[in-house]
Amino acid sequence: MTLSHIHRFEPGPSSKGLLLLHGTGGDEHDLIDLSRAIAPGAPLLSPRGQVREGPANRFFHRMAEGVFDIPDLKARTQALADFVVEAGRTYGIEPPVALGFSNGANIAASLLLLRPEVLSGAILMRATLPFEPDSLPDLAGKPVLILSGQADPMAPAAKVERLANLLRQAGAEVRHEVLPAGHGLLQRDLELARDWWAESGSADILSAS
Repeated sequence: MTLSHIHRFEPGPSSKGLLLLHGTGGDEHDLIDLSRAIAPGAPLLSPRGQVREGPANRFFHRMAEGVFDIPDLKARTQALADFVVEAGRTYGIEPPVALGFSNGANIAASLLLLRPEVLSGAILMRATLPFEPDSLPDLAGKPVLILSGQADPMAPAAKVERLANLLRQAGAEVRHEVLPAGHGLLQRDLELARDWWAESGSADILSAS
């Protein structure tokens, strides 16, 4: 069966794992090593963004840096959600936890706002609020980790805090950590994500393998 997105799938001993969503210029291989360090043994579903910005892959169009094409973002969020459902049936995996960086974290946040049923949680690295939702989804009990950079020019602090508050209002169990960083990732991001995975119960899905 041919799925809608070019992707990489790495099986694991559980039916639930990670959905890897790369940043601008990345591809389906970018977050594999990071995710293995965060969640050893988890199955990995890693699609490639379908938008091209020059030579760079992205998950949705933007008008300028920090200015998103909202209709395109919402349409591609729906298409990505459909892919996650298709892949779940194909590979026999449950709704995954999204692990997104930058552009990938933004579409992961959009998935939470528009199609929350396809995810069981999210790790959002350097995300911003993708758009103001018309209404809040039901995110009751979904764990979400937001890792933001104190000096990140791509994700203003006010917008990141707005995202965290909206997700909390929707019922998600949100942990927001602000790191002494810009848009790039630090070793501390990996450590916090690894600890969150173990503490949030996500690691329990790998039991008795």
